[in-house]
Amino acid sequence: MNIVVLAGIPGTGSTTVLNKVLEEIDYVNINYGNVMFDIAQEKGLVESRDDMRKLNPEIQKEVQQEAAVKIHEMAENDDVIIDTHCTIKTPKGFLPGLPIWVLEELKPTQFILIEAKPSEIMYRRMNDPTRVRDMEYTDEIDLHQAMSRATAMSYAVQTGATVAMVQNNDNGLEKAVAEIVDILS
Repeated sequence: MNIVVLAGIPGTGSTTVLNKVLEEIDYVNINYGNVMFDIAQEKGLVESRDDMRKLNPEIQKEVQQEAAVKIHEMAENDDVIIDTHCTIKTPKGFLPGLPIWVLEELKPTQFILIEAKPSEIMYRRMNDPTRVRDMEYTDEIDLHQAMSRATAMSYAVQTGATVAMVQNNDNGLEKAVAEIVDILS
């Protein structure tokens, strides 16, 4: 059983890439944020996905832990790709998306980071009518991607998993998909 963590900051197109990858390989997709959102919504903590990052970090950590247990149960018999974020930008700073207690529960075998040029990410976010996102400029987006890279490597140190980085620049979807399929084959 492989447990792959696929992550990208908002606007990299990680979910779009993942959906295309899943057309070519036999993995089960679990969206970590959706599992967390379902738990937080059941508790009356949030109304929308975008409210999640504004929760008190201590509450976010509790929800992360509950989601890890639930995802581990979901991933017991299949190869799984977990769609998530390595870092979450909160009003109080960056929060690790997969702290040690989550990594110990999930036991990932591979991390794949999806990245794009900061200017492309900014443009994609500005033109996404499905989400309500805080405005970030290219230097802030670049910092967020750098924090995610560093965090992914620290996760790898803790788990022994490998880290691959895939570019999903504009007009590069097919190349990104092919690269991930090759990594997972």
